Amino acid sequence: MNKSLRIVFFGTPEFATGVLDTLNKSHHTIVAVVTAPDKPAGRGRKINQSDVKKYAVENELPVLQPTNLKSEDFLKELASYNADLQVIVAFRMLPQAVWKMPELGTFNLHASLLPQYRGAAPINWAIINQEKKTGVTTFFIDEKIDTGAIIANQETNIAPLEDVGSLYGRLMAMGASLSLETVNNIAAGTITTTIQKDSQDLKDAPKLNNSNTLIDFKQPASTVDALIRGLYPYPVAKATLINKEAMVVKIHKSTVIEKDHKMTPGSFVIEEGKMVIACGKYMIEIDEIQIPNKKRMKVKDLLNGYTFDPDARFDVA
Repeated sequence: MNKSLRIVFFGTPEFATGVLDTLNKSHHTIVAVVTAPDKPAGRGRKINQSDVKKYAVENELPVLQPTNLKSEDFLKELASYNADLQVIVAFRMLPQAVWKMPELGTFNLHASLLPQYRGAAPINWAIINQEKKTGVTTFFIDEKIDTGAIIANQETNIAPLEDVGSLYGRLMAMGASLSLETVNNIAAGTITTTIQKDSQDLKDAPKLNNSNTLIDFKQPASTVDALIRGLYPYPVAKATLINKEAMVVKIHKSTVIEKDHKMTPGSFVIEEGKMVIACGKYMIEIDEIQIPNKKRMKVKDLLNGYTFDPDARFDVA
């Protein structure tokens, strides 16, 4: 067995807890955990802790929640843990004073096959863009985002109708395994690195927002369905429904209907408890939908108490 390393772990969402748990249960020592500050969330503005903080508290690990990663107080406290190595999973960009601190460096786990899909939402965009494969990568941090020297990666196929929920869980398990392997190899002094090569065909994974999560029904049905799957179960694809007045609805589940039509994209028909929307090519059936002030439900259940105007349609970009 290689030597035990002292590790400071940086992370915030659920995805990071899989790595933290695996490292914490290994022969290495998590000396501290750095995560986002608590913040109010939801209608009641209840103070919400990150998934990583919840795990750290439950496992009695010291927690740091800096608002300023460059502050002298934080840097002094971080240095006091005398870490050999820092591991980053789904955290914000680090200043050089932080990532250069430990003797053995700082590495990041990213949920894509770098250099493809650098950015905040790599799992979502791999499905949205109908990729056939993706994976996880460990790399040493440098001055830019997701550009450092690659240590190791592991790939997996994306199933034809896969959504983020299933891919997320698989990549979390793969990422935990690869991160421990990377730590072990760093401890043993056996790693080699590969410089990332840039090219013109690189795809980014920008942060999801109200604009890039909105469905455009002028696109082919397969593209619309990929967007819906790529945003499920979070943050969920949206569409603007014109039913006497405009409203933003959430579309959770869909099925491609390979049927030619002469309808205007965004127009729809309701037959036998089904809602089928015309796309730029073919049609798409909406299986689960959520309209404002109502819970998510199957379309057939919505139709039991909700009526559509004869001129109702979905807006297109």
